[in-house]
Amino acid sequence: MPLEIVTIPCLSDNYAFLAHDAASGETALIDAPEPGPILSELNARGWTLSHVLLTHHHWDHVDGLPGILESHPAKVIGAAADAYRLPALDQQVGEGDVFEIGGEPVQVLDVSGHTIGHIAFYMPESAAVFTADSLMALGCGRLFEGTAPQMWASLSKLAALPDETIVYSGHEYTQSNAKFAITVDPDNSALQQRIIEIDDARAAGKPTVPSTLAVEKATNPFLRAADPAIQAHLGMIDADPAAVFAEIRARKDRF
Repeated sequence: MPLEIVTIPCLSDNYAFLAHDAASGETALIDAPEPGPILSELNARGWTLSHVLLTHHHWDHVDGLPGILESHPAKVIGAAADAYRLPALDQQVGEGDVFEIGGEPVQVLDVSGHTIGHIAFYMPESAAVFTADSLMALGCGRLFEGTAPQMWASLSKLAALPDETIVYSGHEYTQSNAKFAITVDPDNSALQQRIIEIDDARAAGKPTVPSTLAVEKATNPFLRAADPAIQAHLGMIDADPAAVFAEIRARKDRF
C-alpha cells in the first residue's frame, strides 16, 4: 500500500511532509522547519514519528528538529556529504542508497546545486519524490553553492522519474515562479492554463504543492532548457541545454 502523505505548511512559505504507513505505524517527517505545526498534525492523527529525513542544511529545513525530537525521538537520516553542518544524524546516506519506511524502499538521489550535498528522497511505490529546494513547483532553487551544469544534471535526474511521480517541494513559491516562467516560455498554452489554476488556488488559500512531474515537465522552464521554443525565445537555438538552463537561472535571479 502506498504511504499516506500529509502536507504541512510551516513558517511563512515552507512545507514539511509526513509519510505514514498504516500497517507498521511508522511515520517519517521530511524536513523540520518548525515544531508547532508538525507536532499538532502528529497529535491530531495519533501518529508517532519514527524517522526524520533531512534534505539539506538550510535553517528553514532543520531548525524545528530539536523541538520535535523532544517528544518524538525518531531516527534522523541525512546526507553524508552534508553531515558536518546538519543536526546530528543517526544514518548518513548518499546517491544510490536505499532504506525503508514501513517496508517501502526510499531511494536517495544527490540533487546538488542549490547546496552541495542536497538530497531528494524518492518513494517509487508511493510515486512520490521529496525535492525540497532542488526541483520546485514551476521553479528550482537558487544556486547558492553549486554550478548551473550541476543543477541541470540534478534536475535531469529528477525529470527521468516516471511522469506520474508526485513532486513534494519545499516552498510555496509557485505564484511568483509563474510570473517569471511566462517571460521565457510565453507561448506555452499548458503554462498559461496552469497560471490560471495557480492564481485560483492561491486566491482560495489553497497550496500549490505538491504537483506532478508530468505537469512540471510541461510547464517548468527549468526542466525545459532543451525545448526549441524556449531556446528560440532566448536566442539560443541548438545551444547546450545546460547553457540554456544557466541563462534561465540567471534571468530568474534578476527578475
